[in-house]
Amino acid sequence: MNNFDVIVIGAGSIGVPTALALGKLGFKTLVIDRRPSPGQGENKHAIGGIRATHTDPAKITTCLRSLEIFSTWQQLHGDDIEWLKGGYAFPVYRSEEEKLLKSFLEIQKQFGLKIDFINDRQMRQIIPGINPEGLMGGTFSPDDGSASPLLAINAFYKKAVQYGVTFNFREKVVAIIQNKGKVSGVKTDKGQYACTVVIDAAGAGSPELGRSMGVEVPVFPESHEAGITEPVKMFCPTMVVDLRPVEGSKNYYFYQNKHGQVVFCITPDPPIAGTDYNETSVFLPQVCSRMVELLPRLINLRVRRVWRGLYPMTGDGSPLVGWNRQVQGLLHAVGMCGQGFMLGPGLGEILARMVAGTTSETDKMVLEYFDIYRDMQNKMEALK
Repeated sequence: MNNFDVIVIGAGSIGVPTALALGKLGFKTLVIDRRPSPGQGENKHAIGGIRATHTDPAKITTCLRSLEIFSTWQQLHGDDIEWLKGGYAFPVYRSEEEKLLKSFLEIQKQFGLKIDFINDRQMRQIIPGINPEGLMGGTFSPDDGSASPLLAINAFYKKAVQYGVTFNFREKVVAIIQNKGKVSGVKTDKGQYACTVVIDAAGAGSPELGRSMGVEVPVFPESHEAGITEPVKMFCPTMVVDLRPVEGSKNYYFYQNKHGQVVFCITPDPPIAGTDYNETSVFLPQVCSRMVELLPRLINLRVRRVWRGLYPMTGDGSPLVGWNRQVQGLLHAVGMCGQGFMLGPGLGEILARMVAGTTSETDKMVLEYFDIYRDMQNKMEALK
């Protein structure tokens, strides 16, 4: 009973949809997580945004498939995951952001993203009450949206179980067992399991897992803070992303979920490295002043709570996905840089095809961008 085809380490935004895809293909799959239920790591800290509005073909392609899965889930499987098609809007007030966003449009459209640069009047219609002073328009991608991270991951979990996937919770992986440089199983604090493939979906815990095997996984955690308000009548289901940098933050973003609550987050600058989950006194004054300046109607909304989660980051802001060259049978899927929720369903299917040996040409393109052995420094220079 302890023999499996594949063992997935981590029941989070990547691990659960990957297990679902593996189970659907008929692989005998075990998922191990030290927490008591799915999505109890960084998944529950996600604010729920799902977009294909990225700037490289790999993320665009992967997230277009994720959007298809999220948007049709209730219709196909019956679970309400609170999918809401509100789109993503990037309002522009400066020529710097206008030039940047317009430079992305060609590749975004080339890889199937429905997006355009719209004028200020159209932006005011999409974001009712937005500050009109200096508004130049911006980009809008209507097919993006949002969903509940916890409802979604539990829906994926239930479907994976229906496909025969086994989940072991409250169990910690101690070591990946190797035999002559090949994966042969996993040892935990409760037992030992045989397999020929291990998928590392451990997120911010991946470097520690790698060190136990003498493998370097270049992922490092950063703390990000978010918040949610009381519910009010729906006025803006669109995710609004303000790219203007100010002291203390690169950008911020917010949207109204299916319950009418405004959910918001900020990208701190400089980044806050480490694993600190404690909320700060800095966050609310910092982000709320920016939000109210952009959308004055938010001024009387009451904040219900704030929280902090971790982004497992990489040197160039792209995921690390691929087979380990030192240990045969070890497949990494880590470093989602805060985008694991939106990447998970699409990436899970690619990972399952990697295990099955049936990757498509599109999959190979994605994996080239996400290659764990890529030259991150050169990629960063090319992006500047």
